[in-house]
Amino acid sequence: MQKITPCLWFNDQAEDAVDYYLSTFKNAKILKMTRYNAAGAEVSGRPQGSIMTIQFQLDGQEFVALNGGPEFTFSLATSFIINCKTQEEVDTFWDKLSESGKIMPCGWVTDKFGVTWQVVPTILSELLSDPDPIKAEKVMKAMLKMEKIDIQILKAAYES
Repeated sequence: MQKITPCLWFNDQAEDAVDYYLSTFKNAKILKMTRYNAAGAEVSGRPQGSIMTIQFQLDGQEFVALNGGPEFTFSLATSFIINCKTQEEVDTFWDKLSESGKIMPCGWVTDKFGVTWQVVPTILSELLSDPDPIKAEKVMKAMLKMEKIDIQILKAAYES
């Protein structure tokens, strides 16, 4: 078990969300599932026997999805970065996560469950940290005009 595990609080959609994430990431699996017992159901108001938590893994990163009720919702203050090596990878994650979700600038997308992701090509960090501040600024200006990040446009800005 990893030292720090993000816990995603859902009203009652944990199972649907986990199924969705398992279909989005190729290297994904469910690790463990717990159900509300009588004591947990009494305290939470959730039905006894219903899913309480699902521990799952996406590309080696463990998460817990919790059916905790409507008290808390997601915000943009927390997002998960998906580092992508190729444009094909960017396109795949972007297309899947933006389905019934909300598209935002600079590679950000909130999925249909309200979880926010940053779909980012790894080359972006390399280009933005270039020792030539003019090249880095050109890349930043190009990226700021994008929703889904396009590697070829970033490279063209860098080389211009």
